[in-house]
Amino acid sequence: MRSLDDRRATYLRLGTGELAASAAFAVAYLLLRDRFTGDEQLALGAALTPLLLILVQAGFYWLLARHWMGVRVMPPALAGAYSALRWINPIVLAVSLGVLVWHASTIGTAVLGAGLWLFAVIEHLNYYVIRLAYPASQWLSGVGQRRTPQLMNDVREGREPDRSEGQR
Repeated sequence: MRSLDDRRATYLRLGTGELAASAAFAVAYLLLRDRFTGDEQLALGAALTPLLLILVQAGFYWLLARHWMGVRVMPPALAGAYSALRWINPIVLAVSLGVLVWHASTIGTAVLGAGLWLFAVIEHLNYYVIRLAYPASQWLSGVGQRRTPQLMNDVREGREPDRSEGQR
């Protein structure tokens, strides 16, 4: 079993990585958006929005989890917020898909937008439904185990009313 400090370092890396990825996607969109028409900008922005939303949620989760891991459970208010996001994200994904389909006026925009949107779907599934992130050599066997994502484990534990703050 890895030490608590090793796990905290991993969570720091995961959190900063997700936030850096969201910043990189946002900057790329801002730098490239003038190459697209108004409708194409809208379509790509709509596809990018749920991805940024989910990456930021994930980044903050990993960074905040460093503070309670090994000591206590996820704070109930935060568990409630992430529980709500589990249901809000699919609504945002559905709306963004509608905007993407309606406003993608070229095949290039449609393909790029679909790629961004599918990446958002995969990230949502990975954090809220079933763990999908494994090393390439272990991916099939890992996904086949249908593990609950760590975020959802923490949400469940944080929402259990009989847990006291000091128990883990």
